[in-house]
Amino acid sequence: MAITLTRLDPTGADRDALVEFMTRNEFPFHVRERWSAADVETAISDGAYRDEDNDSFWIDHSEFGRIGFLRLEDLSDEDPLFDLRLDGPFRGRGLGAQALDAATDHVFRTMPSVGRFEGQTREDNTAMRKTFVRCGWLKEAHYREGWPVDGGAPLASVAYGILRRDWESGQTTTFVWDDLVL
Repeated sequence: MAITLTRLDPTGADRDALVEFMTRNEFPFHVRERWSAADVETAISDGAYRDEDNDSFWIDHSEFGRIGFLRLEDLSDEDPLFDLRLDGPFRGRGLGAQALDAATDHVFRTMPSVGRFEGQTREDNTAMRKTFVRCGWLKEAHYREGWPVDGGAPLASVAYGILRRDWESGQTTTFVWDDLVL
C-alpha cells in the first residue's frame, strides 16, 4: 500500500507542523472550516490530538510524501470514530480511499476489542460518501439537520460504519432499512 500512518507527537516534535497544516488548509466539509493558530494550540493543550480518547497520525504517501492528517477519536469506546483531513493539493485524486483503508487496517489490526469503526460526514460531501462505499463501509444513519453550518442552515450528518467481520472477509453485510412495516 502506498499509504502509511505515522503517529505524530502533537505536544512535541510535530506541534509546529500540526499548527501549520491545520491553519493553511480550509476544510469545507468539517464543522470548523478554518482554524487559527490559537484554535489549534488550544486543541493541542486540551488533548484533542492525543489523550486516552484521541490519537493522531500523519498520512504519508510513498510517492507524494505527507498528504494529510488522521485523528482517531473515542478510543475508550468500542466503536471509535475518525477525523480525516487531506492537504488541499492532494484532494480529488482518489487518495482518500487509500487513507481510509489504511485507517481501517490500523484500527482493526492494533485494537483487537474494536468490532465496529465509524465515520460521519455532511450530506453534501459526495466525494467522502462515495469513498466510504468504495472502501466497504455501509451507510448506517442519516441524521437530518444534524450537522451545524456556520452562517447557514444545518445539513444532514450521514454516518457510515464498517464491522470487523466485514473488514476480515472483504464482504459488506447489509441490513433492511425499512424493517418496520405499518
